[in-house]
Amino acid sequence: MSPLASRLLLVLCLAAPLYAVEKVRNRGYRKEPDADKCTGNDAEKPNCTRHSSDEGRSPFPNSMYGSCMQGPAGTPGRDGNPGANGIPGTPGIPGRDGLKGEKGECVSEIFEEPWRPNYKQCAWNSLNYGIDLGKVADCTFTKLRSDSALRVLFSGSLRLKCKNACCQRWYFTFNGAECTGPLPVESIIYLDQGSPELNSTINIHRTSSVEGLCEGIKAGLVDVALWVGTCSDYPRGDASTGWNSVSRIIIEELPK
Repeated sequence: MSPLASRLLLVLCLAAPLYAVEKVRNRGYRKEPDADKCTGNDAEKPNCTRHSSDEGRSPFPNSMYGSCMQGPAGTPGRDGNPGANGIPGTPGIPGRDGLKGEKGECVSEIFEEPWRPNYKQCAWNSLNYGIDLGKVADCTFTKLRSDSALRVLFSGSLRLKCKNACCQRWYFTFNGAECTGPLPVESIIYLDQGSPELNSTINIHRTSSVEGLCEGIKAGLVDVALWVGTCSDYPRGDASTGWNSVSRIIIEELPK
């Protein structure tokens, strides 16, 4: 064999394996990804190969994305607009009855009427009553309430004269009795040194008053009277009431 033929044969022997390897590699690149997958009844074919990676393939992209570094957190967003009111719910189930309370006390309410003024005046022109003992004048009054008080006033001329020391007392009675709530309503005149005679010129008449409050008088008709009498432990003198002037008794009912 010539040297040239020997060289060609040697090159051919060396190139044949390389060509076969390159052909196999190109065939692998052109091969469809799913060419050897088993589908349906192909599982019995000798060239069918099952790929376990298809059964558990991850839905996420290639694992290379998991190796990326996480960036900084973004700015928090603003609050959204308030939502509309929801539909009202259905009423709940009524609760059970509570425990029975303790028995209360029976209290009767008293509704009082508003206070109304209640007063009366009795007047005399020139009463000129010269008695020393007894009733001088009276005035009836209708009392509306039992828990009220009576204010009484006598205004008129009073006089007393005597030879020696003397004392006279003017006082009110209510239905014939002096006031006991709390004390009598009275006024007195006392003379220490009298005139030589009763007809002496010492004869002074002065406008005076007898005034006070009396409690504890029941409602209804009340006879209010002015009396004249003696002072205790003193002799009486010559008394005069209502001379030459107007005399009056004023009665007024007052709330406590």
